[in-house]
Amino acid sequence: MSNIGMRVYSNINRPTKEAVNEFKGLPVSVIADNMNRMFCMNPKIHPINDKPLLGPAFTIKTRPGDNLMLHKALDLAHPGDILVVDAQGDLTNAIMGELMVLWAQKRGLGGFIIDGAIRDVGALRKMDIPIYAAGVNPRGPYKDGPGEINVPISCGGVVVHPGDIVVGDDDGIVVINPQDTDELIEKSKAKLLREHQEMEDIMNMTWDRTWVDKSLQDRGCEIKNKSSKVKELITGNRD
Repeated sequence: MSNIGMRVYSNINRPTKEAVNEFKGLPVSVIADNMNRMFCMNPKIHPINDKPLLGPAFTIKTRPGDNLMLHKALDLAHPGDILVVDAQGDLTNAIMGELMVLWAQKRGLGGFIIDGAIRDVGALRKMDIPIYAAGVNPRGPYKDGPGEINVPISCGGVVVHPGDIVVGDDDGIVVINPQDTDELIEKSKAKLLREHQEMEDIMNMTWDRTWVDKSLQDRGCEIKNKSSKVKELITGNRD
């Protein structure tokens, strides 16, 4: 009989390493633009250090303030997995600190996304593993459960399934369904090339700006010079 709310699924369908690595070096903003600005986590979940994040999601759902299931996930996750934790955004207790992250680093895990609080942030900033969290609190966690591992969760306002590809940089985090990988990589790389060309155009003062006025005109905006009457009112000259 299933114990709903207290379950662990140890196996997940991970994307291939080749598919994951295709996103290496692609800015999160470029990927998100090609997903119609959707599937970006809430900016409250922000980077703790400057390490870019990329890998398959290993999902954990915890009771607010409790890290029992996160401890179990530390032992189950595979090297390269990103532990994505739905702690319901609660910041009253940290659910992770330096010791847990050190263990994850030793096991070769790929990083953390915590929709909740962490602690020992001074030490975590110096560690060579990407960490994102919603907040910081010195108050420690409980270890009683309940919780679930490798079920669909909500993290930062986005539904995350086990095996989804998560990409994070200074701008935030985007969540990718592996089924969309091929099309998304092609579009994102093409957009990045266009942006590089635009940067060159800016430096050469040849950046095409005609689209701005056209967009305004298409929306019915009138662009006029100030009338002489308005000028008189501004200057006070009514001669």
